[in-house]
Formats: sequence, C-alpha cells, structure tokens
Amino acid sequence: MSAFELKAPKGANRDKKVLGRGRATGTGKTSGKGHKGQKARSGGGTRLGFEGGQMPLYRRVAARGFSNHPFKVEYVGINVGSLNERYSDGEKVNHETLVAKGLVKNGEKNIKILGAGELDKKLEVEITKVTAGAKDKIVKAGGSVVE
Repeated sequence: MSAFELKAPKGANRDKKVLGRGRATGTGKTSGKGHKGQKARSGGGTRLGFEGGQMPLYRRVAARGFSNHPFKVEYVGINVGSLNERYSDGEKVNHETLVAKGLVKNGEKNIKILGAGELDKKLEVEITKVTAGAKDKIVKAGGSVVE
C-alpha cells in the first residue's frame, strides 16, 4: 500500500468553522464570542492562573519550610504473631524466607519486626530492624536476633 492510497477514516476530518458570514450560518454577527468583554476581543483572555486580580493560589500558598519526603524510608512491619503462625521451631527468619512464606513481596527490602502477638517458637531472626519488644519476645522464646 503506497502513501497515496492512505485515507483517514470517515468523520475524522472536519471542515474549518467559517465565522462572521451572516446569521444564517450559526456563527454570524459575534462569531460565537458572545457580546463584548475581554474574551470577545482580539488577543483577549487571561493568562494561566489569573484570578481576576485576586491574589492567585500559587502566590497565596506558603512556599516555606522543609519537606523530608525525598529522604523518607518506609518499612514493612511484620508482627511476631505472624512469624509464630508461618514458621516452625528452629527456622531462620530472613528476607528470602519471608518472601517464600508470602509475608513480604520480593521488591520490599526494608523490613521491621514488630512486637505484637505471641511467640512460642525458637527462631533465628536475621533482619536489620527489630523493635525492643519484639527482641524481648524472640529471646524469651529461646531464639536469637542477628542485626
């Protein structure tokens, strides 16, 4: 198929709107711009963000202070109760086993063990972040925490 045979689908192209050619055309007299006013004039209209002389929003809102957002580190919290349900006695708890047991997704690297729930199994935890309460419960159950 050559470039000369290509055609736009029916209804894709419309004729240019002809303005100011009498009332019968539908766009006569004021040419669809209404009566007078700033928007009816040639080159008329306002700039983006203009609010009729009122102080625009982008100037009213304070642009001060510091946001820590780009540096924020979010952790996936896992309670010791969840470890108690999914792990058997003497198992290791690390990133790979957490992914295998379905407690975290593969891309989630920042993991924190939290102290909610009960633990009655001896586990060897190899996670960088463990709360003090969780550490106590793991040690009391006979396990160990390697940070």
